[in-house]
Amino acid sequence: MNAPIDTAVLNRAERQAQVVRALQAVLPAHALLWNAEDTTPYECDGLTAYRQRPLVVALPETHDQVQAVLKACHALEVPVVARGAGTGLSGGAMPHALGVTLSLAKFNRIVKVDPFSRTALVQCGVRNLAISEAAAPHALYYAPDPSSQIACTIGGNVAENSGGVHCLKYGLTLHNVIKVKGFTVEGEPVEFGGDALDCAGLDLLSVIVGSEGMLAVTTEVTVKLVPKPLLARCIMASFDDVRKAGDAVAAVIAAGIIPAGLEMMDKPMTAAVEDFVHAGYDLTAEAILLCESDGTPEEVEEEIGRMSDVLRSCGCTALAVSRDEAERLRFWSGRKNAFPASGRISPDYMCMDSTIPRKRLADILLAIQQMEIRYGLRCANVFHAGDGNLHPLILFDANDADQLHRAELFGADILETSVAMGGTITGEHGVGYEKLNSMCVQFSAAENEQMFGVKRAFDPRQLLNPGKVIPTLNRCAEYGKMLVRGGQLAHPELPRF
Repeated sequence: MNAPIDTAVLNRAERQAQVVRALQAVLPAHALLWNAEDTTPYECDGLTAYRQRPLVVALPETHDQVQAVLKACHALEVPVVARGAGTGLSGGAMPHALGVTLSLAKFNRIVKVDPFSRTALVQCGVRNLAISEAAAPHALYYAPDPSSQIACTIGGNVAENSGGVHCLKYGLTLHNVIKVKGFTVEGEPVEFGGDALDCAGLDLLSVIVGSEGMLAVTTEVTVKLVPKPLLARCIMASFDDVRKAGDAVAAVIAAGIIPAGLEMMDKPMTAAVEDFVHAGYDLTAEAILLCESDGTPEEVEEEIGRMSDVLRSCGCTALAVSRDEAERLRFWSGRKNAFPASGRISPDYMCMDSTIPRKRLADILLAIQQMEIRYGLRCANVFHAGDGNLHPLILFDANDADQLHRAELFGADILETSVAMGGTITGEHGVGYEKLNSMCVQFSAAENEQMFGVKRAFDPRQLLNPGKVIPTLNRCAEYGKMLVRGGQLAHPELPRF
């Protein structure tokens, strides 16, 4: 007797064959992947808990090929998910099961560095750090510095509005980009921003930066470059209480000081990174702060002195100031390696990303400690403390379905608690797939519908990165029912669903 035919598999195969035929007409053979062994490496981004093989992977090498791929997919009504280096942490580049993953990794050319206008024109697949390396001979650099800057691409930075440890003083990607070029879902060339200080019309650059690949496909970016400071020094301050450390962050800003960087790590994170990079961190401290000053030698000396006074007045138990560039880099090496260090102590981790008012830093840390007990999982914390951007790393084993479920609930609880404290569910990692349910808590149905309106204006057929970032009304209703059934309404006072 013949086995029954799986119509879902058959339909996928038919659809795949149709898409492959269409893209073979516009791409060379080596730029098109569809066999399972070739597409599996694209099944997820840095959020590895969720995976989906794409129908097809396209790797265009020219702007004309990108345009042709988009036109072909639009004609067939095939979803398209743009992908850079795959370092994102919210599932923003997770493929669509019946869609094309559009890899822009080959767009890795620095077109021009202009030291006179202090700008660089780069393709979307250029690594973040490569921009600063190219600008270094002109004593310039690109300021936003995500921890993944050695690998992440500028196109992905634009999609997520990435920050980094120096974003407190120098701003996020939005504040350091002046023009973005690319294509709409129909394959129409489009440009946002301009080379001048301002441009005519609505400020659509602010809409496209942070839009997570839902509105257009970015191919070229013009970024600002800033002069390298003559000197940078870093303070490492230890605290025997997380509340004292949190209060010290608020006190530094209240004193009128805007450090080049102001980061916080709790005791579990400090232990993880010290064992990995041997940065000289105080393992007895409940929390440590890294506070950096840059500028002229005179400016740095004065600011370091003021920050040291504030930190001592807030009860720091130990304070060290970097004596040279090598020591400054050593202080930062632990913070920059927080994620890989966490990977050494746990099979998997889920890196959350939310933002709260600076004055609530200690409150959220203490709340997370209670959540560790509630969900039976460990959590190590590192914060962009200066702007209240949290990165709790929930440690779990993805091979254990129950642990994954508890990690998801733990993460949702952190995001919801952040909203209850007056914050938001994201700071720089984006919403992607991971935080889709939490958007139901952050925004009302009417607010989400307004965001869908912007999406429809750019992409009426909902083909660019569909099913992410903005939840549907039905999804929010189902999420609400699930939480009520599971007794997971941690903050029933919040408006939702």
